[in-house]
Amino acid sequence: MSQQNPGSARSHFPEFISMSDLAMFTNAAYFAAQKHRGQTRKGNGDPYINHPLEVLNLLANIGNVEDFNVLTAAILHDTIEDTETTKEEITERFGAEVCGMVLELSDDKSLPKERRKELQIEHAPQLSRGAKLVKLADKISNIRDAMENPPADWDIRRRREYIEWGEKVVAGLRGVNEPLEAAFDGMVERAVRSLR
Repeated sequence: MSQQNPGSARSHFPEFISMSDLAMFTNAAYFAAQKHRGQTRKGNGDPYINHPLEVLNLLANIGNVEDFNVLTAAILHDTIEDTETTKEEITERFGAEVCGMVLELSDDKSLPKERRKELQIEHAPQLSRGAKLVKLADKISNIRDAMENPPADWDIRRRREYIEWGEKVVAGLRGVNEPLEAAFDGMVERAVRSLR
């Protein structure tokens, strides 16, 4: 049996990752999967958890985001808005900073849909840096879905309107992450071309 150097089991992690960060993050992924259990995306019926995972992937692999609070907020970003999760649960499990970002990213479902969409445009410039990053990755994911897997009742006009609205939201996020912004612009360009 070979003897291992103490700490060698951790050596494959970059130095900036603490095991407590990693534990919190994996806990958040499991928490989100449980909360979104049984939910599906409107277009293709994929498990809903695939969406926050895509947002997370965009942040980590295109945006090069390494802040574990931002990555944790990404995996949790729809839990308050779309499940029975409370802000107290998020704060207790993942801290006030993560909860603050999730709240910034949560629409007030008691408002009419059109007003919620207006508020996303109005609030985008005032979001914290972390919430802006998650919102930008979220819009990339949602526009990709509008292009590739729209709900059955979305005609071309409605899909175009959704993309135009997404561009207005992202206008208020500009300057937060060039690679994500370039990915968003590329996605919009492909979407507009496909909907001509």
